[in-house]
Amino acid sequence: MAKRNAQPKIASPSKRKAGDRPRCGLCGKTGRLIKTDCCGNWICDDEHKYVLFSYARNSCHRNHSRYTLCAYHHNEGHAGDWKNCGECRNAFETEMYVWYGTNESNFEKLQNPPSYEPTKCSKCGLIIKLGTDGFTQSGDEYWCEECSAKEMEKRFRRTKG
Repeated sequence: MAKRNAQPKIASPSKRKAGDRPRCGLCGKTGRLIKTDCCGNWICDDEHKYVLFSYARNSCHRNHSRYTLCAYHHNEGHAGDWKNCGECRNAFETEMYVWYGTNESNFEKLQNPPSYEPTKCSKCGLIIKLGTDGFTQSGDEYWCEECSAKEMEKRFRRTKG
């Protein structure tokens, strides 16, 4: 006699073939995953690992949600596709627009990004990569980390008299 209300068997994740499991579209892991709100891709559910003010880039979810045009476009409620959105294009200086559209936190990268002149330190001329390097902005000037430290020390000395 058959059992009534028998529960169907569900294969446990460990018994599934590796190819059957969803993977993070950025790092390839198959552990704790969620789908992004912006593009519906599988991504590590790891934002809880981020330590405040550490500026670490160790969270796939946080990186995609903070450092891509895809997420920005979604969060701002823009219409259409982020890859040809004029509002997104005008929201950033060209160097940052290109970085947000082409960095490793994207599932899909901006094709044919616009060219731009690299940002240089206003004091020493060193090229500063705005998306990844440390810098200080003062008005229209950008200072590399070394020149920023020198400028801050100079200003500190002035206040101490």
